[in-house]
Formats: sequence, structure tokens, C-alpha cells
Amino acid sequence: MAQILTNMYDWYRDLMDNQSGLCIFYAYFSKSLAPKLMEKRKPMDLRNTLVIYNLFQTIFSTWIFYEYLQSGWGGQYSFRCQPVDYSDSPLALRMARTCWWYYISKFTEFFDTLFFILRKKTQHVSTLHVIHHGCMPFSVWMGMKFAPGGHSTFFAMLNSFVHIVMYFYYMVAALGPKYQKFIWWKKYLTAFQMAQFVAIFTHQFQLLFTDCDYPKGFMVWIGLHGIMFLFLFSDFYKQAYNKRAAGRAKREAEAAGLLKAHANGKLHDHHNGDVVNNNQGACMPVLNDDDELHQRKVTANGIYLNGGAKTANSYSNGNSNGFVESIQQSNGGIGENGGARVRKIQ
Repeated sequence: MAQILTNMYDWYRDLMDNQSGLCIFYAYFSKSLAPKLMEKRKPMDLRNTLVIYNLFQTIFSTWIFYEYLQSGWGGQYSFRCQPVDYSDSPLALRMARTCWWYYISKFTEFFDTLFFILRKKTQHVSTLHVIHHGCMPFSVWMGMKFAPGGHSTFFAMLNSFVHIVMYFYYMVAALGPKYQKFIWWKKYLTAFQMAQFVAIFTHQFQLLFTDCDYPKGFMVWIGLHGIMFLFLFSDFYKQAYNKRAAGRAKREAEAAGLLKAHANGKLHDHHNGDVVNNNQGACMPVLNDDDELHQRKVTANGIYLNGGAKTANSYSNGNSNGFVESIQQSNGGIGENGGARVRKIQ
């Protein structure tokens, strides 16, 4: 029994001290191995699992944030620009324990990616998603090892608070379409995440103008994390929302043109299409159902005038009422008056 406990402890120490290998394997698993394993398998229905998972992450993040508040916020440890001596106070020891649990939470977040892959939503396992999840355990480990507590904890405390809001959002999203009206604030959640990164690098770089006993290298490391993630999330924001607005206007114009063509008995335009919002997966265990429509290629050339429809073509109308779908008919997809027959699915 003693040998088993010793082996378990040695395994744990090896994991904690050499987790960079686990992070590298995570990247390989996410972008190569797992998609190949799922290639010929059907996507799994994990909606109930996602509700439970996101509820757990919400509660876990809330507890970590509460512990940081109790051990440091308003006291001498939250903004102290030096590592904390953990022998000087029970509060400091409590903070050390909280930092450890925050580190563990970076590994539980790997399930975000796993659920994407099991649902065959690999388009959401973006470079941003993998970088974000893959480098966080290593960075938090460095903080625990070389600059625990004190000035370092602002980053972890703020990040825990953001994750409370984020995982609550995705818990509600996983409940199904009838709850979508309660989570209209997705755009603002992304903006909140970006504001977090501004606060993080501002808090770190203040030490460039203050002489204090805190590792300058680690200060730069965390500050650059904030800048890197700000740029990556900004790109996601532009892809997801600015281009979506333009794509929505285009789709609505195409829908109006298609309906007009139907009324006139013919199709006038053949568009090459547009791919909207490719940069998905910023740390997102589940997306709204209408987001799936944004992944499709928007086109009006699914119907051919010279012989009927070869494919049924669908495209988002830009709102939660559904989508307009051109229906392949037995007569080649052309209505009695020569126009495309369409229907709106609510």
C-alpha cells in the first residue's frame, strides 16, 4: 500500500513539474489525432452532458473567485508587487491552496475541446481555441513555481470571474433553442473577455514604473499573454460580429432577390457565395443553434435553370426565425410558373 501511494505521489509530481508535455499532447490530440478518430463516427448528442459540465465549471469558477476574495481582495496580498511568504499568515496559505485549484481548473477546461470533437464540431477547434487552452496550464504553473501569490493573483482572480459569466452563458445555451432569448448578450461577453486582457497587461506593466521585489521576467510573460490574447480575441470579435453584420445584410438581400425571382418566374443571379465567421471557438463548449448556419456557404446557385436542382440549398436569414430553404422538387426544383419554390421553416 505504501508503495502504491509513493508511486501515485511520484506520478503526481511528474505531472505537475512536466505538464508541458501534456500541453503539447493536447495540441496534437485536438488538431490531428482526435479528428481522425472521429472521422468515420457519428457525432455524439452531448446536450445534457454540456449542461452538467458548464454548471460544474460555473460553480468551480465561483468558488475559486470567492477564495481569492477571502484570501486577498482588500488585503495585503491582492496587489502586492512581490511573491508572498506563505509562512506569514493563514490567509497566505489559503491563497496558495486557491492558486493550486486554479491551476487544476486549466486542465478541466480541456473538456471544452473534447466536447467539440465528440460532437464533430472541429471547425470550432480553432487556432485561437487551442493556443488559449494549451498554453494556460504551463503559464499558471510558472506562476505557482516562481512567483506564487501576491501580484500574480490579480490575473487568476479576474480570469475566474470572467469564467463564471462565460460558463453560465454556455450552460444556458446548452439548454436548447427556447432559452436563446435569455442569452442575447454573447457579443458583450466577448467584449468582456477582451476588457479582461486589457486589465491584465495594464496591471502587470505598471511594474515597469515601480521598483518592487517581483520577477520582471514573469511580469513581462503575463503582460504579453494579455496582449496576445487581446489581439486574438479582437480578431475573433471582428470575424464573428463585424463580418456577420455584413454577411447578414448580404444574405437578406439574396433572400429578397430569390423571392423576387420566384415571383417573376425565374432566377436572375448566380452568386459564388461567401463563408461567414470561420474563426470560431474562442473557449466555447457550445454555440447557439443559429451559429451553425453561419458555417454554411451562402450561395444562390443551388438551382440550375437548364435541368433542375442538383442540390437543396439553405442559407441563414440572419435571425432566430429559421432559414429559407430551396426545396428540390420532383420536377427539378422549378415551380409551376418556372420559378423556384421556397418555404420558410420556423
